[in-house]
Amino acid sequence: MTKTALIYTPKYLEHDPGPDHVESASRLKVIMRELKKSGLLERKEISLLEPKPADLKEIKLVHDPEYVQTVKRFCESGGGLLDIGDTVVSPKSFEAAVLAAGGTIDAADLVMSGKFENAFALVRPPGHHAGPYYALGFCIFNNVAVAAVHLIHRFNLKRILILDIDAHHGNGTQEIFYTTKKVLYISLHQDPHGFPGTGFIDETGEGEGLGYTVNVPFPFRVDDKIYLRALNRIVTPIAEQYKPQFILVSVGFDVHHTDPVAGLSLSTFGCLEAFGKAMDLASRFCEGKLVAVLEGGYNLVLLGKLVTATVAQMAGIPYRLKDQPPVAIPRVRKRAEKIMEEVKRVHSAFWNL
Repeated sequence: MTKTALIYTPKYLEHDPGPDHVESASRLKVIMRELKKSGLLERKEISLLEPKPADLKEIKLVHDPEYVQTVKRFCESGGGLLDIGDTVVSPKSFEAAVLAAGGTIDAADLVMSGKFENAFALVRPPGHHAGPYYALGFCIFNNVAVAAVHLIHRFNLKRILILDIDAHHGNGTQEIFYTTKKVLYISLHQDPHGFPGTGFIDETGEGEGLGYTVNVPFPFRVDDKIYLRALNRIVTPIAEQYKPQFILVSVGFDVHHTDPVAGLSLSTFGCLEAFGKAMDLASRFCEGKLVAVLEGGYNLVLLGKLVTATVAQMAGIPYRLKDQPPVAIPRVRKRAEKIMEEVKRVHSAFWNL
């Protein structure tokens, strides 16, 4: 049985932020190279599928229509720096971004239809920093948010869990769903004071959405043990009470200790174990319905192997990958424990923790 859909198109490579930009086409090239080398693409459990562009009406359910048109015109005029810092676009970036949103929608549809148990949208540009009317952090359109809103509108879902396990807080995703309980947004991330400036414990949602935003802002250099403890102590009990109908995972492989952009210290085991927790929740509450969406991850030596191991995990195929797990120093462990206790204290107002 075909279990896992992989969404990919070479057109994602045409988004070109420049030769020195860390979010380069090489990221997807090394992923596809390793997937081919591993033999996974020849297995009956996995299908590689081309995405369709998103209907702009669907993107505009998440993003301000004027912002969408601004991005389109800016790319058509040659591109350049789209925001105040690090999001650079080229003439083909708008097309790639629309395909990235469309690929994530396609992944959600394939899983909801029952054709596949789960899917991985291997898209770029990434999305979770993009807000309703702005680009940020290499992100143009918020792919995971577009897919979540699509699931709400097309399938009338009322409980979607977005688990964000990128090293950086998904400020855009949080902002988009801050006032609704139809999406439970849980993010585990490094200290957000420097970037993106959001994702603190007291950001818990507003109005109907109060209690449906959960942030775990770790100190730098937390290890597997700390990270997985947070998943067990905070994420799992909240998800058990929410009972999601669908799980979307913003997957950032920049949590790995060798990543050049981020400051967490997970091993390959930690990365896979964290994703495995999401799969377990999907199996328990929504018949395995899970879509993974590629966000960060910038170590080009390891990125392909990490993604391939994750895909193998989704399809139930053995794939060996090991490295030496770092161990957090006592000061980091102590600080992380305090943070987890504070998250539990704050969210005990909304959930049984």
